[in-house]
Amino acid sequence: MILNYIWFVLLGVLLTAYGVLDGFDFGVGILHLRARTDEERRLIINSIGPLWDGNEVWLVVFGGALFAAFPNAYATALSGYYVPIMIMLCALIFRAVSIEFRSKKNSQVWRQTWDVSFCVSSTLAAFIFGLIVGNLFIGLPIGADMEYHGHIHEYFNPYTLLVGCFAVAVCAMHGSIYLYLKTEGELQKRVHGWMWQTFGIFLFFYILTTIYTLVQIPEAVINFKRWPWASIVVVLNVLAIANIPRAIYLNRPGYAFVSSICTLAAFTFLFGIAMYPNLLVSSFGHQYNLNIYNSASSQKTLSIMLIVAACGLPFVLSYTAVVYWIFRGKVQLGKMSY
Repeated sequence: MILNYIWFVLLGVLLTAYGVLDGFDFGVGILHLRARTDEERRLIINSIGPLWDGNEVWLVVFGGALFAAFPNAYATALSGYYVPIMIMLCALIFRAVSIEFRSKKNSQVWRQTWDVSFCVSSTLAAFIFGLIVGNLFIGLPIGADMEYHGHIHEYFNPYTLLVGCFAVAVCAMHGSIYLYLKTEGELQKRVHGWMWQTFGIFLFFYILTTIYTLVQIPEAVINFKRWPWASIVVVLNVLAIANIPRAIYLNRPGYAFVSSICTLAAFTFLFGIAMYPNLLVSSFGHQYNLNIYNSASSQKTLSIMLIVAACGLPFVLSYTAVVYWIFRGKVQLGKMSY
């Protein structure tokens, strides 16, 4: 059964990579309309221009790994989250279309339309992602047949809406720090203010979400009581958050961005520890939960997949590293820019 645990951890790693990399893409989109001129908006879009589509690969890999390793959980999740997932996919599609189409026509109305589309789709995608995470915490109406027995209105409740807003705030903060690293001049000076503003909003939702989770979802801390060592992740998370304003104040945006990355990674690890060994929690009772044992593929399948992952992941990591190395430094507008 060690393979079940390994694949649970690997899914967490893939989700962390997606959250960290596409998180600042969402943040850039959320902040896009705050730019004052067309040139500034082009700079903002081109800061993620060579990267955003590659960052989405991690979401595709995560979905493929979930399907192959835990097919029962995959099937139940897609049927249970059908509406939110379709909304998120539509938002991701519109985000891509907005980036590609914006500069196809030299018209103010045309560009403003796609600017709004880029901002709204990025915000919506981040919000729905948080909404799904919130529902995973409180549980879905899943029966003994591993089928979803709920209605669309059950996705939306105070806690899931709060987590959705929290996800938007996290991405906005992450994106503002990334933008500061990629811009210069007058735009960079204003982005410096955005960093403080988005961090303040993030801190507000972070405190509110933490309190709500501890009070309303006591199951979230069971594993932390069972494994005291897991509290290390909590401490590291708090230290990473505390270092963000310190790094901004000392004008060390690189440290702030690393701290932001560590913050997002810590959130994913905390979520994984709280959920373990469950993949989907049933609101009908814990006996109906889908976990890494009752929803897993055969041990032979998991072992073959592990070999495939060991061969394929290095290529994905190498590609990602090369792309980020090539497009390091400040963003510049050229003939091939968006």
